[in-house]
Amino acid sequence: MASHALLPTISIQEYLAGEQASEIRHEYIAGQLFAMVGASRAHNTISLNIASLFHAHLRGSPCQAFMADMKVRVDKAEAFYYPDIVVTCEPRDDKALFLNAPSLIVEVLSPATENIDRREKRIAYQYLESLKEYVLVAQDRPQVEVYRCSRTGVWEVDIYEGGETATLPSLNLELPLAVVYEGVG
Repeated sequence: MASHALLPTISIQEYLAGEQASEIRHEYIAGQLFAMVGASRAHNTISLNIASLFHAHLRGSPCQAFMADMKVRVDKAEAFYYPDIVVTCEPRDDKALFLNAPSLIVEVLSPATENIDRREKRIAYQYLESLKEYVLVAQDRPQVEVYRCSRTGVWEVDIYEGGETATLPSLNLELPLAVVYEGVG
């Protein structure tokens, strides 16, 4: 007969306190911690290119972009995630350590996390009523997938490739793939 052992869990309060003191970032899902791994040069270049575009475009607006170290809380999924880039336009989204109401989230796909980004995180993020767009960016080829919540509440995807320009209506911004992948060898 198989025996079952319960995995130890921690509270959200314990997670947030521990995360401030930790040198390693962890995502939190239903009481469990998952360590975050480092990213490749291409991953970092792509993230910086996109965040730079967002930062310049959003200057003077009520929206703010964050990279890598800002958590997003998803209450319905009992989770905290670290997206590669997140944008909030909600003035009440003023917590020091995490955001509750992002309007756009970007994940740069890595071999180790692609399945999680495509399934688990995509589903969890769709619980966020504030989220207008979820963007997945390949790092091994010029391809950007933009998931959008339609007016009827259905999520649809547009795929941009090669030299195309992705559109991000939530930010009123065009995202040329040539700029996204600039400096990626």
